[in-house]
Parts: sequence; structure tokens; C-alpha cells
Amino acid sequence: MLTLCMIVKNEADNLCGCLARVAGFVDEIVIVDTGSTDETKQIAADFTNKIYDFAWCNDFAAARNFSLAQAKHDWVLVLDADEYVEQFSRQAVSRFIQKKGQQHTVGRIQRVNVLDDISGSRKILERINRLFNRNFFAYDGIIHEQVVEKTGADYHTGAIDIVVEHIGYTQEALQRTDKLRRNISLLTEALAENPDDPYYYYQLGKSYYMLKDYELAYTNFVKALSFEVNVRLEYVADLVETYGYTLINSGKYTEALCLEKFTDYYRSSPDFCFLMGLVYMNNAKFSLAVERFLQCTKLPNGKVEGITTYLPYYNVGVIHEVLGVKAQASHYYKLCGEYKPALARGQAL
Repeated sequence: MLTLCMIVKNEADNLCGCLARVAGFVDEIVIVDTGSTDETKQIAADFTNKIYDFAWCNDFAAARNFSLAQAKHDWVLVLDADEYVEQFSRQAVSRFIQKKGQQHTVGRIQRVNVLDDISGSRKILERINRLFNRNFFAYDGIIHEQVVEKTGADYHTGAIDIVVEHIGYTQEALQRTDKLRRNISLLTEALAENPDDPYYYYQLGKSYYMLKDYELAYTNFVKALSFEVNVRLEYVADLVETYGYTLINSGKYTEALCLEKFTDYYRSSPDFCFLMGLVYMNNAKFSLAVERFLQCTKLPNGKVEGITTYLPYYNVGVIHEVLGVKAQASHYYKLCGEYKPALARGQAL
């Protein structure tokens, strides 16, 4: 038996679509409202009678834990209103929950983040901790809260066959909710209480990065990396990558070569290899750039859509075009399939 736990505020635009896609897969729905002034609670009432008010106290973990406490079942699935279920295997989830000793394991769903940038929408894939036994796990952290074992012990995770699409970071959504400015305020508050926590500096840098304030992003990423961070932690890989893109977007190309020191840790990551291809490309180290881009095409499971196919091939094509090797440039552009920038450059050769 599985309970869906959600915290919401002014989600009238998203909530019906979210609940309609997941209601048939769960046995109970718990909605905790933190102060909506729109039709959010009325929409929720079409799906459940377990709707609770929670006085907002600038603490996401507190709200999450309150929602967990209202669940009837031990196993809970946590979603946000801007996350829409695309795939849900009842059998796989049931096997996960019923496996002996599994109450100490957290299930990781796949989230497809839809982001907007100058080239249009793109998708970033990630695994996140969202299904667990509430008797053994809870949330910690006032912002970008994380699942923790209640005793503070380490725990195991496992991928589960649930896929959701997250639309919360499209430009339209950000403009509507001013989410990033809210996050920055809460993260600044969190850092005042935890000044030696690299995770909060990472999240603050990430928020400024998404606002395209690359100087403040740079400052916070540098601060995060000044601590002795554990490169095996998932967020550290993203910290390194986003720091790299911050350096590139800031024109700090030479400084970006410092990322070479992470190669031994992330050489099997196509996302890191692609980043290093860009770093070398912007430093006119074209042979190394081509080597890194082509390495991407030999690796599986990239987070960014196209990171192991058309994106590296496109950049290899651009390098050959700049060097005047048009035949090779055309060859790599053709490998990009229907990728529009490659089609345009190929036609212009």
C-alpha cells in the first residue's frame, strides 16, 4: 500500500494534471497546503479528502515531515505539483516495497527536467530520492530538503520504474512563481545558520546560475569547492559541471582548465566529458576537444538530452569547419540527424 504525499501552495495551474496522472497508481493521497489563495484546495478535493493546512514557517522539511505524519500507509511517494507522471510500473514498485529488508532502502525515481534556454527547450535527466518507508526516513533542510535516515545512518538507494516530467524550471513557470528569488532568500537564511555547509553554497550558486547571474554563481561555487567535498556525492558532480558552465559563460576560459583535476573521478560521465570538450574548445585545444566530444558518444546514460549523440557530433563538426576541413565538418553534421543547428551549418557549407 502506497500513500502519495504532497505539499502545495497556489498550484491551481498544475495540480489537476499532476493528480490525474498519479491517482490511479497510489492507494491514498495526502495534500498539505501551506497557504494557497487560489483554487488549489478545491482542485485537491476532487481527488482526496485528506487535505491539511500547514502554517508556513520557511522550512520545507517541516512541511514535508508534516505531510508524512498524515499518511496511513508506511510507504510514501513524494511529488511536487509541477511533476507529471509519465511512466509508473505498479509491478516494479510493488516488488521494490515488498522485498525483504527494503524498508531501509530509498527508491529513486527518474525526473525529466524541462529547461528553457536560447536554443529552445531541452531536457535534463536525473534520479531523485522520492519513495521510502516513513517509519525510517524523514526530511532535513529548510530549502532543497533531503531524505535522511532518522538515526543519521547511511542508507542504500535503488532505481524504481517511475518517470516524471518536471516543468517547474521553464521560463514561464519561473516568471509565474519567482521561485529562484524565493530559493535564494531561504538559502541565504540557511547559510546564516550553517556557514560551513558546501551543499547550501552549491544550491545558492545554482539559483544564481539559473538567473544568469554568473558572477554570484561563480562566487558561491568557488566557496562550495573550497571545502573538502566528497566527489562521490551526487550533488558534487553537478556542482563541478555547473561551475564549469559558469566559467565558460563568464568568459573565464583559462580558469576553466582547472576542471582537469576532476577527470579521474568523472571520466565515465558523458556530461563531464562534454563539458571538458567545451573547455578545451574555448581554449583552442582542438585535438583534446575532439577527443572528449567523441568519448561522449561511447558512454551511456547522460543527463542531458543528446549528450551522447548529436551535441558532441555537432561540436566536432564546428571545430572541423573552423579549421577549414569542410568534408569532415559535413560528415559530423550529418551524424547529428535532425538537429536544427547542424542542418543549418551543413547546408551553408
